[in-house]
Parts: sequence; C-alpha cells; structure tokens
Amino acid sequence: MTETADVVVIGAGVQGASLAFHLARRGASVVVVERASVAAGATGRSSGFVRMHYDVEAESRLAWASLPWFREWADRVGEGSCDFVHTGFVQLVPPDLVAALRANVAMHRRVGIDAQLIDAAEVARLLPGVVTDDVEVAGYEPLSGYADPTATASGFLAAARRAGARYLGGTRASVVVESDRVVAVTTDKGRITTPVAVDAAGAWAAEVAATAGVEVPVEAWRHDTAYFGLPDGRDARFPIVIDQAHEVYFRPEGRDMMLVGLESGNTIGGSPDRPQEEMSGATLDAMVDAICARLPWMEAGTLRTAHGGQDGITPDQHAILGQAGPDGFYLDCGHSGTGFKTAPAVGLCLAELILDGAARTVDISPFALDRFAAGRPIAPEHPYGPLWR
Repeated sequence: MTETADVVVIGAGVQGASLAFHLARRGASVVVVERASVAAGATGRSSGFVRMHYDVEAESRLAWASLPWFREWADRVGEGSCDFVHTGFVQLVPPDLVAALRANVAMHRRVGIDAQLIDAAEVARLLPGVVTDDVEVAGYEPLSGYADPTATASGFLAAARRAGARYLGGTRASVVVESDRVVAVTTDKGRITTPVAVDAAGAWAAEVAATAGVEVPVEAWRHDTAYFGLPDGRDARFPIVIDQAHEVYFRPEGRDMMLVGLESGNTIGGSPDRPQEEMSGATLDAMVDAICARLPWMEAGTLRTAHGGQDGITPDQHAILGQAGPDGFYLDCGHSGTGFKTAPAVGLCLAELILDGAARTVDISPFALDRFAAGRPIAPEHPYGPLWR
C-alpha cells in the first residue's frame, strides 16, 4: 500500500483522535495510525475527569477551552457520545497548601472559569458524611464532571472519518526524514507520503520520536484504579474529589459505585510493552485507608474490580506539544496521566499550529520540548507539588 496524506497522526487515543477530528473538519487529508486499537492505551484506562483545576495557568486554559466540547458534544462533534456526567468538582488541600489553593482559584477566575472557594460546611453539604476537620477552605467548580474516555476517543475518530480521515489499526509506524524534513511515515501496511507527522503515541512516544531523530524525555508511567461498590443507603450523587491531604481522588461511577485512584505509589520507567501487573494487596490497602480517612462510611464498601493503565510521563509531569526536530514533526505526548480533560483543546490548538502556523485558541508554547534542554521546566507559581508520587 502506498498513499499520501497532509498529516499522519500516530496514536488513536483521545489526543490523536481529537487532533484528527480538528484537522479533518478543516479539510486536511489525515491518516491515523494506531499500533493496537482506538483508546487501547492510556485513554481506555483514564478516570475521565473533566475539570479545570490546575496549578499551571496554561493547563487550566486548555481544560476550560475543552469543557464546551464535552458539554455540547452532539452539536460540536456529532458522532457518538462522550457520555458527560455533570457532578461538580471539589479540590481539598491540607492546611499548608491553603494559600496556594486561594491563589490558584483566583487565577482560574481571571481565566474566566467558574471557580469558587467554599467552606467546610459546604463541602459537607456536597458530600454527606465527609470528614472536614482539616478543611479550612476548598476549591469548587460547579460545571465540572466526568466523561467516558473510550467513547470520547471513538466519537472524535468517527467524526474525523466522516470528514474524510482514514484509520489504520493494528499498525506500527516509523517516521521517515530526509534533508531534515518529514517525507513519509512507514507502516507494516505500507508507506504514507506526508510532509507532517504527529507523535501522539502515549507511553510509546519516545520510541516513535526516535525514528524521527528526536529524543523526548517521556517514560512509561503506570497507575492503578479501583471501583468500589457503595454501601447500602449511599448513592452516587456526589462530586469528583481530589483530596491532596490523603493523596487520593475519587468520583461516582454509575449509580452505585465509586472510582478511586491514588496519587502515590506510581511506577515510572520500564518498557511500555511489559505485561500489566495486577494491583497489589498493599496498593489496595492504601486505597482503602485513604478513602476511609476522608469518608468513613466507605468502610462498608465492597471492591468490585481494579485495573492498571499507563501513559507517558515527563520530568515535570506536563505535556510536550508542538514542533520539534525536523520540519513537519510535531509532538502531542507526555500528558502524564492528566491529558483526557484537555484533549479537545489540545487537538484544536495543534491543528491551528499545523495549518495556520500558530495556535490561537490557547498559547501552547510553554509546553515546547526545548524547555527541558533550556533548563526551564514548567513550574507552577503556586504549586501543590507533583501530582504523581
């Protein structure tokens, strides 16, 4: 097989699918190449949070620009459904981070996000039975919620294909560079002549970038998530919560479950191709201890299922976006486990960069690869510390 394309996107997770959609709807000829299947990597195991609360303004702007795509999916995308569930979002921090929380909520409000500071009584109203002895103030976003990551990626890709994009699944890809320019992408199904290749390969991003002669500091990052059945008498009408004090996050799942993940105990490094291990008993115990410290009534909960997932993580735990190395080679990787909620806007911004020469919707220049070589990793003005520990 030999074909041509204006752009080849390598990776069919939510990031690659979003980019393909935004390119194709503007008339670009796009081929999406995926080593496995749609959403088979980080996307399919994402917790699906749709919230704007970050301690980095550029990320908050990307999430804010993405929110309408989730809330107005039928009108904006028109294929499938992202299954957005409106819950609201609460950010809890320990006392030593209250000043940072106040500053970050003020930043969010300057951006235009509907962000608020709420007291312990309001937290208890939103989440009955919660322990608030250590809560002086919390961040709250009433518009936030969660969505189905696999459905989101599938919908974006279906809409891209409706606009003319082509999809090659079960296909590995390498970038071909001549005279410091991208000229093609080769696959085990043939060669695609193209002037533009985008590395959206998640945990495999460094491997793909190397074929273009580009070194990216992206390692495989592994993380466990569990689903717990709610105790009798408790329902799933509660917000998404990130509990910085206990290094845990949780959200509703359906009508009678809770999704729980830890911010600590993550594995970084190793081959992304190695088998995914089952969640250890120690990790499960840590999850139970953390969630019950905040919600004592979860002691009567029941473990339903657990799974592991992986993404590509960078040294500063922030994405790498934009052109790098040879002309025509772009990066959309290193999302470090938090890229789902920003995917609609990242795809839009990269499409603007590729087709127009600059991203207009949000300035994505802080995410450029050269920040690492220049010794200027992304550093929040009011940090909470690393998300993954």
